[in-house]
Amino acid sequence: MSFPEEEQPKFFEPASSEEQPNPGEPARSEEQPNPGEPAPSEELPSEQVVLPEEPVLPEDFTPFVRKDDVPRARRRRANRMLVLPGEDERANILDSLARRAFPSIEFFVFALLGGAVLGAAYLMDSQALLLLGLLLAPLLTPWVGLILAIQTGSWRFFILTLGGYLVASLLVFLTGVLAGWAGQLWLPLPFTQAVFHSHLWWPDLFLVALGAVLLTISFVRSENRPILPSVMLAYGLFLPLSAGGVGLGININSIGPFTGIGVPTTLWPDGVLVFLVHLALASLVGVISLAALRFKPAKASGYILSTLISLICLATLVYFTGMTKVIRNEILATRLTAPTPSMIVLPSDTPTDLPTPTPTSTVLPSDTPQPTATLQPTPAYAVIEASIGGGARVRSDPGSGTALAVLINGTLVQVMPEIQSVNGLNWVHIRWNNVYGWVLTSVLKATTETPPPTATLTLTLTPTP
Repeated sequence: MSFPEEEQPKFFEPASSEEQPNPGEPARSEEQPNPGEPAPSEELPSEQVVLPEEPVLPEDFTPFVRKDDVPRARRRRANRMLVLPGEDERANILDSLARRAFPSIEFFVFALLGGAVLGAAYLMDSQALLLLGLLLAPLLTPWVGLILAIQTGSWRFFILTLGGYLVASLLVFLTGVLAGWAGQLWLPLPFTQAVFHSHLWWPDLFLVALGAVLLTISFVRSENRPILPSVMLAYGLFLPLSAGGVGLGININSIGPFTGIGVPTTLWPDGVLVFLVHLALASLVGVISLAALRFKPAKASGYILSTLISLICLATLVYFTGMTKVIRNEILATRLTAPTPSMIVLPSDTPTDLPTPTPTSTVLPSDTPQPTATLQPTPAYAVIEASIGGGARVRSDPGSGTALAVLINGTLVQVMPEIQSVNGLNWVHIRWNNVYGWVLTSVLKATTETPPPTATLTLTLTPTP
């Protein structure tokens, strides 16, 4: 490619007219000085190199380039970005945020390591190990990328970040399953921490919402690693998910009851449901936070993704938190208490027929049998008091039956009359919370804490005089 003669860049400065030799004269050597001039004290450069200076542009300078002038490869790279670059000055910011939020190998490694520590913490019922597992949990920047894709309407980036986050969550869940499966060797175990983290609590919901807001704002406004907000969000997401995996691994129908939870609980699938509720709440709060920071889709079609995900999160919260029952009860109460119009009958001059008395019959006593109430004998009760393990397993059959539940020490059970001996061990049939099973007689202790007897009504044919 050649430049026009008048537009060629001048990288070299031409020599002056005094120094240019005369075409008719022979060329002088540089070593021979001019006789009429004094000898110079130092040599002068024969030519001087002039480099072009780079212009200083303002920070907000944006070159306007037509789309047709952009190479095709560059346009393809631009289409793969989170949003299409254009007049929106947030394009570069969104691209930088998307690169920071994309899941890496480090994210999956720490998810596996944190999930293993959480599973061991539930088996040991240790709060210190739970805290260590939260500190080892990965930085939840891919979750920020997920809500960033939702708010900006990028379907491709949404699928990528959602897939990465689900893989990390699956690693945490599977390590919990392996921990629960290994915990079958040491049953019975208390599982107090696992039970509490597989239930919905208002403080946990508040902590998840606060962590979502802080993580979103910290990630967008600063390039530092938001460790504390990430730990707050991991508390609400990874703890119940790992508890659900432990419950699936130990393969026990119910555990409890515990102090503060009056009914028996199931770690699986309760822990996974709590995880879904917390994830829906965090995603909804994160989308609202990005909207408050004035993030919006580049196209009108991008609002479809944000609207769809927001409705799904809202429906999940309403359904699993029991708000549907509250709304339904309020509607029924409104219908029952609504005043009904009453008809007012005005007096008329037309004669009305007076009611005539009708004869009534008197019922004489007869020999009809009457029901009488009789009390059944009070059943025997006992409490679980195991010397090791802190509880006992309730099995479907004596000996090697399937474990139906784990009862901690102090649980009141009803003792049934059936007793069987298997391999030199005595098993007794018990009833607990409509669960019938067998336990060793050595883990039962007689108690006087029996519930009051219930009166049952039976019909007996006794002639009355």
